[in-house]
Amino acid sequence: MSDNIKKLIADQFLEIADALETGSFGKQPLVCIVVSGTEHGMANILEGARLAEKDGCRTVVIDGEDAHRKMEAMLESGEIQGAVTMHYPFPIGVSTVGRVVTPGLGREMFIANTTGTSDTDRVCGMVKNTIQGIIAAKACGIANPTVGIANIDGARQTEMALYKLRDGGYPINFTESSREDGGVVMRGNDLLEGTADVMVMDALTGNLMMKIFSSYTTGGSYESLGYGYGPGIGDGYDKVIMIVSRASGAPVIANAVKYCAELLRNNVTEIARAEYAAAKDAGLDIILEEIKSASGKDKSAPKAEAPRKEPVPYGILGVEVMDLDSAKELLWSKGIYAETGMGCTGPVVLVSDANGSRAEDVLREAGLKA
Repeated sequence: MSDNIKKLIADQFLEIADALETGSFGKQPLVCIVVSGTEHGMANILEGARLAEKDGCRTVVIDGEDAHRKMEAMLESGEIQGAVTMHYPFPIGVSTVGRVVTPGLGREMFIANTTGTSDTDRVCGMVKNTIQGIIAAKACGIANPTVGIANIDGARQTEMALYKLRDGGYPINFTESSREDGGVVMRGNDLLEGTADVMVMDALTGNLMMKIFSSYTTGGSYESLGYGYGPGIGDGYDKVIMIVSRASGAPVIANAVKYCAELLRNNVTEIARAEYAAAKDAGLDIILEEIKSASGKDKSAPKAEAPRKEPVPYGILGVEVMDLDSAKELLWSKGIYAETGMGCTGPVVLVSDANGSRAEDVLREAGLKA
């Protein structure tokens, strides 16, 4: 018997054993947990990994100064299939969908979104967040998730835009508020009850909601409930990287790993491709342009040509989210290659280590950074 056949048989037996243990056929994805700034120590991380593995997940823990670069290399090579981490700066256009268990009725609810920025325009961002929330819910087995919009600034404009999208052919299953007067705009009671499968809001509000839902039983310093801040989802984004916070406890880390594994098993990237294609066919791009035109943003302004692309590990904080595009364009005009993103502590402009100090000076002189 050849070595290849022996290996094939061995792999088959391993998959059968894995299926008997986990209740699902097919090898479980390998998820890495990146240790980066946790407030509860390595023991908390390892306990989270242990709890996830007890439920059938496979994990590996990595740490050190270059942990994120190692994670990205392992994802690129296929050594791991997904990751759970803290402080990861997603590019603009990618933001995360949190998952909580609501206290009113014990229902699971997806919070769209919780970190990152889908768009520098608030309403456009909330429209995109809706699609990203639907993607996450579908990838977790909810075939036709209900959608509600949190009653915050921009809710009514988002509602009108989503009705246009639905009328154009993109199916959105709007829910009704549990309050007597109903409507798709949700009240605080609806958040506590989990009236919608997908609750739409801007990411800063979503981040606050995640912290409250995760730690309201502990006083705030230890997140003990829910599945964390979720995966970064965006048009064309093909990595499954989950966010937890420095305050996330072992139960949340374990649930984040399980959330990640579920998304991978159900092929979230393929679901995302299909949903974005359907939304674009229904007029998504036109609707977003109309929103930006109505808000007075001039897209005809000349753009600087991007310098040659290079690695951008140096993060510059202190730039307002609405100024990110201007900051990038300014640096490009000075010959400095830059990218923008949104980390756990807010907007970030990314440049090379060699250009870090100079870029900060350029932005400071232009009044774009304190």
